[in-house]
Amino acid sequence: MTGPVTDAEDGIAEDGIGDGVGRTALMVAAARAIETHRTDTLVRDVHAEHFVRAARASADWPVRPEQVPDGDANPLWGRLGRYFGLRTRVFDDFALRSARSGARQIVLLGAGLDTRAFRLDWPPDRVVFELDSAGVLAFKRNVLAGRRAVPRAALVPIAVDLRTDWSGALTAAGFDPTLPTVWLAEGLLFYLPAAAERRLVDTIHRLSVPGSALAYEAKADATSLAAASDPIYAATLHQIGVNFLALFDGAPRPDSAADLRARGWSTSVRTPFDHAHLNPRALPAEPRDTLATNRWAFATLG
Repeated sequence: MTGPVTDAEDGIAEDGIGDGVGRTALMVAAARAIETHRTDTLVRDVHAEHFVRAARASADWPVRPEQVPDGDANPLWGRLGRYFGLRTRVFDDFALRSARSGARQIVLLGAGLDTRAFRLDWPPDRVVFELDSAGVLAFKRNVLAGRRAVPRAALVPIAVDLRTDWSGALTAAGFDPTLPTVWLAEGLLFYLPAAAERRLVDTIHRLSVPGSALAYEAKADATSLAAASDPIYAATLHQIGVNFLALFDGAPRPDSAADLRARGWSTSVRTPFDHAHLNPRALPAEPRDTLATNRWAFATLG
């Protein structure tokens, strides 16, 4: 997911093809498409560019490196795009390791337009639950059906509002709380009110058994969101009309990692730059770097 979908901020495709799809979800899909075509790619998603081209709001966005004005110097499609590529790879690796270590279910909280159920080599008999808005899931389903894409695990899409109680919808769709689960909340929490984040963490803990794992993305410093002149935020607003500063919830954030530790989870919190070994050219740190305030947290329940 890339934030709650709203007509005002995310943009709705007028032709109905992408009805309900937010510009932020399309932006991350475009970043994955560009990453897919790099010679030093971190992740391959052959479906990503088809989402971008299918929605009127994004039909003229770049989907290949040679289409990006200024190349890697472009704050949006260069720097932020490579951030999304690195994030996808790290969360992919975590999910696969957890599944291969025994997690039977994969729950993608705010699945967005990512295609993990289709592009990752899951162990046999795994189930992938995708939770997101009805519009995002319907758009994804239609595009993938047109490509005759076949998932590599059992796929269960669930239309929910993640700001509310979604646990009933998940269990009603076949989720088994007695089985180890890997949970991913990628690009989600800093769009949620603090109370919704606490409820989400509470729900994950309540539905998890030993052997379960969780990865999520957070902001270490909410005050950094006021940096309206930051090149990444400015470029995103100017080039595709996404105002991150309006979408992010700038209220003080809960310390979800500490909360999980108090409940018996083992946790580690990293910066994106801690994963530079995956591709040293992907995301070099810069002075006064807004991405340096991003945190990727990983937790396991023993």
